[in-house]
Amino acid sequence: ASKNPKMSCEGHSHDHDHSEPDNATSTGLGTSLRPSIDFSSVICLNESRPNAGRDVLKLYEDRLTPNPSLSSQEDPDEDPELLLVVPFEESVVIKSLCIVSHAGRGAGNGNDDDVTAAPRTVRIYVNRPNLDFETVRDLKPEATLTLMPPSHQWSNEFASGSIDYPLRPAGRFQNVSEIALYFCDNYNMPDGYGASNDMEDYDEGDVVPTEISYVGFKGKGTNTKRKAVKAVYETMGMKKDHQVPGAEYFGKEGI
Repeated sequence: ASKNPKMSCEGHSHDHDHSEPDNATSTGLGTSLRPSIDFSSVICLNESRPNAGRDVLKLYEDRLTPNPSLSSQEDPDEDPELLLVVPFEESVVIKSLCIVSHAGRGAGNGNDDDVTAAPRTVRIYVNRPNLDFETVRDLKPEATLTLMPPSHQWSNEFASGSIDYPLRPAGRFQNVSEIALYFCDNYNMPDGYGASNDMEDYDEGDVVPTEISYVGFKGKGTNTKRKAVKAVYETMGMKKDHQVPGAEYFGKEGI
């Protein structure tokens, strides 16, 4: 893992709420924005399999399915980061975000053999073209969310539901043509050790990949076609090949 001290993965809200989802993709937090996604332009840096980032932008009714999933590359010398960039075919208003991971569901149940871990923190960037890991580590995000740990999300009380994370302040998520999600750490890592902070006290042998099974957005379209943004990404998004420098609230129902 990188040893350069950078912006930490700290300073997030931990309030949240759960509810049983209905069968519709439209709620008080808006309508599913999946039909507005430009799937051909979705990219994910450090994904272990080509197009894995695209694959987790599933239909709403498939949000709780474990496969296909997105995992960071298994490299003990690197942080298990993921940078998922999702462009839209029209400008949209994003009201909420849903992220589901099946990794670590055995935590607390005597299962210590998990080979992947659920993401802990996600930094969110809006309309920022040509992002890479070096850039997002130092760039202030529009919002930072601390995601629910697997032991909470998949408890018996809430296992049949999912969690919306309302995006605030709302003014930062208007007229969105592209959103980037930077998953800087996971629940296998000590809190605050992500985003290439000082990892001297952290055993790199304990690093496991971050795994995500669903990402969804809710909001509304604006019927305004987005302007073309020139961006150059490589298919696999290898971390070592992307070294060019360049709130936080929980709500209801799955996306």
